[in-house]
Amino acid sequence: MSIQLVPMPAERFPEWLDRSRTDFVADLVATGESPEAAHRQASEALEGAFPAREPTASNAVFDVVDRSGTKVGYLWVGQDGSDDETAWWIWDVLIEPGHQGKGIGRAAMLLAEEYARSQGARTLGLNVFGANTAARGLYASLGYETTSVKMRKTL
Repeated sequence: MSIQLVPMPAERFPEWLDRSRTDFVADLVATGESPEAAHRQASEALEGAFPAREPTASNAVFDVVDRSGTKVGYLWVGQDGSDDETAWWIWDVLIEPGHQGKGIGRAAMLLAEEYARSQGARTLGLNVFGANTAARGLYASLGYETTSVKMRKTL
Protein backbone atom coordinates (compact mmCIF):
# COMPACT_ATOMS: atom_id res chain seq x y z
CA MET A 1 0.00 0.00 0.00
CA SER A 2 1.48 3.31 -1.05
CA ILE A 3 0.52 6.13 1.29
CA GLN A 4 2.19 9.16 2.80
CA LEU A 5 1.94 11.03 6.07
CA VAL A 6 1.69 14.70 5.09
CA PRO A 7 1.87 17.39 7.80
CA MET A 8 -1.63 18.78 8.22
CA PRO A 9 -1.90 22.31 6.81
CA ALA A 10 -2.34 25.03 9.44
CA GLU A 11 -5.66 26.17 7.95
CA ARG A 12 -7.18 22.69 8.46
CA PHE A 13 -5.82 22.16 11.95
CA PRO A 14 -8.69 23.85 13.89
CA GLU A 15 -11.23 21.68 12.02
CA TRP A 16 -9.23 18.56 12.88
CA LEU A 17 -8.92 19.63 16.51
CA ASP A 18 -12.71 20.01 16.78
CA ARG A 19 -13.31 16.63 15.11
CA SER A 20 -10.74 14.93 17.31
CA ARG A 21 -12.38 16.39 20.43
CA THR A 22 -15.84 15.27 19.30
CA ASP A 23 -14.65 11.75 18.47
CA PHE A 24 -12.71 11.47 21.75
CA VAL A 25 -15.76 12.55 23.76
CA ALA A 26 -17.92 9.97 21.96
CA ASP A 27 -15.37 7.22 22.65
CA LEU A 28 -15.18 8.15 26.34
CA VAL A 29 -18.97 8.24 26.71
CA ALA A 30 -19.15 4.80 25.02
CA THR A 31 -16.82 3.45 27.71
CA GLY A 32 -19.05 4.75 30.50
CA GLU A 33 -17.81 8.27 31.21
CA SER A 34 -20.46 10.90 31.79
CA PRO A 35 -20.77 13.42 28.94
CA GLU A 36 -19.54 16.17 31.28
CA ALA A 37 -16.48 14.20 32.38
CA ALA A 38 -15.75 13.16 28.78
CA HIS A 39 -15.87 16.78 27.56
CA ARG A 40 -13.61 17.89 30.40
CA GLN A 41 -11.08 15.09 29.81
CA ALA A 42 -10.98 15.59 26.04
CA SER A 43 -10.61 19.36 26.34
CA GLU A 44 -7.84 19.09 28.92
CA ALA A 45 -5.93 16.56 26.82
CA LEU A 46 -6.16 18.52 23.57
CA GLU A 47 -5.52 21.92 25.13
CA GLY A 48 -2.50 20.49 26.95
CA ALA A 49 -1.06 19.02 23.75
CA PHE A 50 -1.88 22.02 21.55
CA PRO A 51 -1.93 25.12 23.77
CA ALA A 52 -1.61 27.44 20.75
CA ARG A 53 -4.11 25.33 18.74
CA GLU A 54 -1.35 24.19 16.36
CA PRO A 55 1.03 21.22 16.13
CA THR A 56 4.24 21.37 18.14
CA ALA A 57 7.64 19.71 17.91
CA SER A 58 6.48 17.03 20.32
CA ASN A 59 2.96 16.56 18.80
CA ALA A 60 2.73 16.09 15.04
CA VAL A 61 -0.55 15.71 13.14
CA PHE A 62 -0.57 14.26 9.65
CA ASP A 63 -3.06 13.69 6.88
CA VAL A 64 -2.91 10.12 5.62
CA VAL A 65 -2.79 10.53 1.83
CA ASP A 66 -3.08 7.73 -0.74
CA ARG A 67 -1.15 7.51 -4.00
CA SER A 68 -3.81 9.52 -5.87
CA GLY A 69 -3.40 12.42 -3.41
CA THR A 70 -6.71 11.75 -1.64
CA LYS A 71 -6.84 12.37 2.10
CA VAL A 72 -8.02 9.05 3.56
CA GLY A 73 -7.46 9.71 7.25
CA TYR A 74 -5.29 11.36 9.85
CA LEU A 75 -2.72 10.46 12.49
CA TRP A 76 -1.47 12.27 15.59
CA VAL A 77 1.81 11.07 17.09
CA GLY A 78 3.82 12.70 19.84
CA GLN A 79 5.66 12.34 23.10
CA ASP A 80 3.69 10.38 25.67
CA GLY A 81 3.59 13.12 28.31
CA SER A 82 6.03 11.44 30.71
CA ASP A 83 9.48 12.72 31.58
CA ASP A 84 10.98 10.21 29.13
CA GLU A 85 11.52 12.07 25.85
CA THR A 86 12.12 8.75 24.07
CA ALA A 87 8.61 7.46 24.93
CA TRP A 88 6.17 8.40 22.19
CA TRP A 89 2.46 7.71 21.69
CA ILE A 90 -0.08 7.37 18.90
CA TRP A 91 -2.66 9.75 20.29
CA ASP A 92 -5.20 9.49 17.50
CA VAL A 93 -5.44 7.64 14.21
CA LEU A 94 -8.41 7.39 11.90
CA ILE A 95 -8.82 5.88 8.46
CA GLU A 96 -12.07 7.03 6.89
CA PRO A 97 -14.68 4.23 6.66
CA GLY A 98 -14.60 3.97 2.86
CA HIS A 99 -10.86 3.31 2.97
CA GLN A 100 -10.67 0.80 5.81
CA GLY A 101 -9.68 -2.81 5.25
CA LYS A 102 -7.22 -1.97 2.46
CA GLY A 103 -3.94 -1.96 4.41
CA ILE A 104 -3.89 1.82 4.82
CA GLY A 105 -4.02 1.68 8.63
CA ARG A 106 -1.11 -0.76 8.74
CA ALA A 107 0.94 1.41 6.37
CA ALA A 108 0.12 4.56 8.37
CA MET A 109 1.19 2.89 11.61
CA LEU A 110 4.50 1.79 10.08
CA LEU A 111 5.14 5.34 8.85
CA ALA A 112 4.28 6.68 12.31
CA GLU A 113 6.88 4.33 13.76
CA GLU A 114 9.48 5.65 11.30
CA TYR A 115 8.58 9.24 12.14
CA ALA A 116 8.73 8.66 15.90
CA ARG A 117 12.08 6.87 15.55
CA SER A 118 13.43 9.83 13.53
CA GLN A 119 12.45 12.12 16.43
CA GLY A 120 14.37 10.01 18.97
CA ALA A 121 11.60 7.69 20.13
CA ARG A 122 12.60 4.31 21.51
CA THR A 123 9.07 3.19 22.37
CA LEU A 124 5.67 3.86 20.81
CA GLY A 125 2.48 3.22 22.73
CA LEU A 126 -1.21 3.66 22.11
CA ASN A 127 -4.61 3.15 23.66
CA VAL A 128 -7.31 1.15 21.94
CA PHE A 129 -10.87 0.81 23.15
CA GLY A 130 -11.82 -2.77 23.93
CA ALA A 131 -14.71 -2.95 21.48
CA ASN A 132 -12.46 -1.97 18.56
CA THR A 133 -11.50 -5.52 17.65
CA ALA A 134 -10.21 -4.64 14.17
CA ALA A 135 -7.75 -2.09 15.55
CA ARG A 136 -6.71 -4.42 18.37
CA GLY A 137 -5.93 -7.13 15.83
CA LEU A 138 -3.95 -4.72 13.67
CA TYR A 139 -1.88 -3.45 16.58
CA ALA A 140 -1.15 -6.97 17.84
CA SER A 141 -0.05 -8.01 14.33
CA LEU A 142 2.35 -5.03 14.31
CA GLY A 143 3.97 -6.19 17.56
CA TYR A 144 2.20 -3.98 20.09
CA GLU A 145 1.83 -5.73 23.43
CA THR A 146 -0.93 -5.28 26.00
CA THR A 147 0.42 -3.34 28.97
CA SER A 148 -2.82 -2.84 30.92
CA VAL A 149 -6.49 -3.76 30.70
CA LYS A 150 -9.39 -1.74 32.04
CA MET A 151 -12.62 -3.69 32.55
CA ARG A 152 -16.19 -2.79 33.49
CA LYS A 153 -19.46 -4.59 34.09
CA THR A 154 -22.84 -2.93 33.65
CA LEU A 155 -25.15 -3.65 36.57
